[in-house]
Amino acid sequence: MSLKSKANIVRRKIMHSLTQNIGKKSISEMQQKATQFNVKRVLISRPNHRLGNMLLITPLVQEICNTFPNCSIDLFVKGKITPIIFENYPQVNQIIELPKKPLKDFKAYLKTWVSLKQTKYDLVINVEKGSSSGRISTIIPTANFKFYGDDFEDLKSKFSDFEHIAKYPVYNFRKFLELLNQTPQKNEVPVLDIKLSTNELQSGKTKLDNVTNNQTKKTIAFFTYATGAKCYSVDWWQAFYDEFYPKYAQNYNLIEILPVENISQLQRKLPTFYSKDIREIASVMANCELVVAADSGMMHLSSAALTPTLGLFSVTRTEVYAPYGNNSTFVNTNFENYTNIIQKVDAILQAKSKYTKATKTL
Repeated sequence: MSLKSKANIVRRKIMHSLTQNIGKKSISEMQQKATQFNVKRVLISRPNHRLGNMLLITPLVQEICNTFPNCSIDLFVKGKITPIIFENYPQVNQIIELPKKPLKDFKAYLKTWVSLKQTKYDLVINVEKGSSSGRISTIIPTANFKFYGDDFEDLKSKFSDFEHIAKYPVYNFRKFLELLNQTPQKNEVPVLDIKLSTNELQSGKTKLDNVTNNQTKKTIAFFTYATGAKCYSVDWWQAFYDEFYPKYAQNYNLIEILPVENISQLQRKLPTFYSKDIREIASVMANCELVVAADSGMMHLSSAALTPTLGLFSVTRTEVYAPYGNNSTFVNTNFENYTNIIQKVDAILQAKSKYTKATKTL
């Protein structure tokens, strides 16, 4: 482990110890003024820069939009990717961005923190309970109501999917509203959604057609790259290719979507699509019948494109990160083999086919 990594671990432990009790007594205090619960301006704090983590807050943003249709939402984040993700969310107003590398631009870093005092909010929400920066950024703004993101213990036994990182912020938020004598949403937790426009979807179809050169077949896409230990080897993908190619090549277009690093674990055996524009990539994914993806931000992007997604897991916990909705599922390759992957691919394709046929008969 590098010296920088060790320093980051120590820093996180110190910050967590200093901030873990922040907000613990706030619920009872807010209950006393719950009759004044009129939410027009909301701040959501998730100071993170990773694609997957930012896509994973889209369900909470949708939940707040559904609960307070006339509200305006500001997002406190890190890096430059968030405005792209929420481009088509009309209720998202201001995106307050911490520099990705604060020490290189410390003045801008401090200025961003100070800016949190410039707006009075009705409600401030910290998304990730374990984020020290998130808890601090919930303290700073002036607001009538603040939720620090802590779990409500009774929810863990009530919802079998409570551990999922996109879902527990929604469940906790609903419980928070109940404690303030408000009426939360009762429907299922929203899925990840990057909200592609009609024009983006049409453009994605054109780009996909250019890759496949065959508009008569539907397309299965593969995303083979991931960071660190989550990345499957070229040999692993070669063995999987030997299984899936003979089975699907005749009836489907098969393509590989490449990462920003322009690396192919399939060694470019399939036609490839490459772009650095995440909305463009999502628009291509949205026109695919299925995306098979290594556990990565691109796996979550496929989910956010509302495409059935099969996630390949070997390191991170599926209870926390697995794709959901739109017939999506996962394979834990520590316990399941290529045959199991093929079976789940078939199940998704069959479900999609049944849905398409049922839609056409309406």
